[in-house]
Amino acid sequence: MKRALDMLASGVGLVILSPVLAVLAVAIYLQDYHSPFYVAARVGKDERPFRMVKFRSMIVRADATGVDSTAGDDPRITRLGAFIRRFKLDEIPQLWNVLSGSMSFVGPRPNVERETILYTAEEKRLLSIRPGITDLASIVFADESDILRGSDDPDLRYNQIIRPWKSRLGLLYVDASGSVTLDLRILWLTVLAAIHRNAALAGVQSIARSLGADETLLAVISRTAPLLSAAPPGASEIVRSRVIVA
Repeated sequence: MKRALDMLASGVGLVILSPVLAVLAVAIYLQDYHSPFYVAARVGKDERPFRMVKFRSMIVRADATGVDSTAGDDPRITRLGAFIRRFKLDEIPQLWNVLSGSMSFVGPRPNVERETILYTAEEKRLLSIRPGITDLASIVFADESDILRGSDDPDLRYNQIIRPWKSRLGLLYVDASGSVTLDLRILWLTVLAAIHRNAALAGVQSIARSLGADETLLAVISRTAPLLSAAPPGASEIVRSRVIVA
């Protein structure tokens, strides 16, 4: 049923949003006369690689720097790119990935291989289901670029204060995935987050509590205090360095 709903909703979405897709594609192309799309290599279900499609929000060949985490003040972001990232418009083309079966509407966000090879055995379970356009962590860390703003090493900072909690939220979903009702709640909270963030976070807390989240994770979800460094699920130590694999 989940796959059937993904196919139906993504197909309808692509048709309805085609005018928006066309306008954005032209606008992005006109800023520097390069492709408006960014086709990114990601790791999907069962560790199979796939190509994720997004609207390009950065300068051409921005990924050549080897920096995967994007801070709000990243100089690679174009002026128009800052706008489309703010309103998550860069994610719309991923409807094609949902329609083709490499992604789902709801599931752990797909990551690059440089990051997935750092996963612990516990985190590897995030790769047991299709990645998604949104999930619980996408709502809690919708301001990820702002969290990393001003960091000398955004990738390391991400691994220290975002990845541990993001992975825990992802694993909660993996253990409960398959519920269409849960997916619909997450989709609703994703929309609500754009209107009333605190209400959306309260909704995520409610879901996480029902899925057995501990008090530490529930406190992180509230986002009322600074994020603290923590070890990723399945690890005993906080990440101190980041290994880059070409």
